[in-house]
Parts: sequence; structure tokens; C-alpha cells
Amino acid sequence: MTARRSQVVGWGAYLPRRIITNDELSQTLETSDRWIVERTGIRQRHIAAEGECTSDLALAASRKALERAGIGAGALDLIVLATATPDNTFPSTATQVQAALGMTRGAAFDIQAVCTGFVYALAVADNFIRAGAAETVLVIGAETFSRILDWSDRSTCVLFGDGAGALVLRASEVGDEPRPRGILSTHLHSDGRYRDLLYVDGGPSSTKTVGALRMAGREVFRHAVGLLAGAVDEALAANALAPADIDWLVPHQANKRILDATARKLGLPTEKVVYTVDRHANTSAASIPLALAEAADDGRIRPGHLVLLEGMGGGFTWGSAVIRW
Repeated sequence: MTARRSQVVGWGAYLPRRIITNDELSQTLETSDRWIVERTGIRQRHIAAEGECTSDLALAASRKALERAGIGAGALDLIVLATATPDNTFPSTATQVQAALGMTRGAAFDIQAVCTGFVYALAVADNFIRAGAAETVLVIGAETFSRILDWSDRSTCVLFGDGAGALVLRASEVGDEPRPRGILSTHLHSDGRYRDLLYVDGGPSSTKTVGALRMAGREVFRHAVGLLAGAVDEALAANALAPADIDWLVPHQANKRILDATARKLGLPTEKVVYTVDRHANTSAASIPLALAEAADDGRIRPGHLVLLEGMGGGFTWGSAVIRW
């Protein structure tokens, strides 16, 4: 049987128009632009408009990805959407996107792994393709985290923003070429013992309210660098790669200090790291595809480049993936 691989054939991104700067936040919070930048690297974040839902952001990014791929929604077999901020408890946000695109075949569902969500969604989509269960898959990361923030808590509300990004994957056969393009491997992990370090204090089963995000920032930072470096090492080892072989590290955009520390731990120069956290803040499951789309659009990521993705989120969840673009 011929081996199959998932190849990236399209990408797209969407950011809401509304931008909130650090200076604007300092008008209602005991904070400042300098305080936020020094601790996080964040200068601004995009916030969804009133009535603008996660599905709206996801739809806009998806349409751009499909246009880039040169295909219509009728070619899709599957939509996998990563989000921690769905439009409704049910139905899934993915089915809302499916309907809006006019896709009437195949399947669509959500995945919830918070900030690692896009890596999880990518792994699921890739395995559908490798197993022969799908030929063309739309993978989305979309969030409206502004809806679950306590805007009086300066330790959390300054960190997050809204947005969406998407990739279109298509099955390709792996031939005799020495450097085949596509997803080379994915690696997923979780450990529920750390639930209380990063969570939302609400939910339909426990409190019947949406709740707000709560985080023990120092503890999350302490765990993040080690877990992320471990996931990256795992991905490199699985593909017999050294850090120097990687053209671009595209990490989850949580905090510039975490990104810098992870790069140092791997011995990667910062010139090989895609940063968007300064302008996007932490957009959870949307951050990796937003960064991917930006770097692909501006020509940094080019065909044949080795791209390493990594992320960590509440749960804890963490993971990595290697793509030859």
C-alpha cells in the first residue's frame, strides 16, 4: 500500500478590526504599556466586535484558506475546528462553519485542547488522511477569548486576544523523493493534574455559567519551558533532525519570554522564530495558524522549508508537529 501524507495546500487568517492597545488598558487597570511589554512582549490585541462569534472568525479565515488552495467547500471531506470558546455548548462551531461554507457532505467537529488545540486538530486531520478516511481537510483554530476574560484582572486580561487561522490539507502519495513535503509527524500530550493552574471557573455541568479564565502565571511559565522543549526534542528525534535543520519555529504565542526561553533551550536563534505575540497577544488555538499564515504570506516560510510547531495550554495539554512546507 502506498504511504499517504498530508500536504498543506492553503492557508488563511482573520483578525477582528477592533484593536486594544496597552495604553488603552491602562486607563481602566493599574498597569502600563511598559509593564505589559516587559513581562509579556504584548503591545496590542484584536477583540471581536459585539455579535461577532468564533464561527464568524473561523469562517473568514477558512474562506481565505480555500481561496489560496484554489478549491471550493464541496471538495472538503472533513472540518476539524480547535476552540475553547465555541459559539454554543452545542452544536459544534465546526458545523456552523460547514453550513456557512455550503459544505453538505463529509463531517465537521470541534476539538478542545485550549492553546494546544491547533496541534491536536492538525494531528487528527493528518491521521484521517493517513488512514485513507479523508482526502481534503480544513483545519481551523479560532477563539474569542475576550468573552471569558475578567477585565478587572490585570494578570490575565492583558494577555489574550481574538482571531482565527486555517490550513487546508490534501492527501499526497509519498514517492521516492528524498524530502517529501507534508506533515512529517505530530506529538500530543496532556496531564490533568495541573488543571488548577490554568482553567475557566465555569461550565454548563459545574456552575451553569460561562465563567472567567484563571491562571497561576508563574507556575504556568515554570512548567511551560520544560514541557515545550521536551515536545520539540521529541519531534526532532522522531524525524532524525537537529535544531539546526529547522528553518522556522512557529510556537504558540503565549508570552515572548516563554518563546525566547524555549528557543535558547533548543539553541535556536531568534531569527528562526516566528513572533506575532506583540500584535496578536495570546489567541489560544488560533495563535499558531495565525503565525503560520503571516509567515507564509510574507514569504518567510517557503516550499521545502522545515517548520516546527509547538504549543501548550490549560489541562495541561502540550504538543508539537513537523511540516515540510
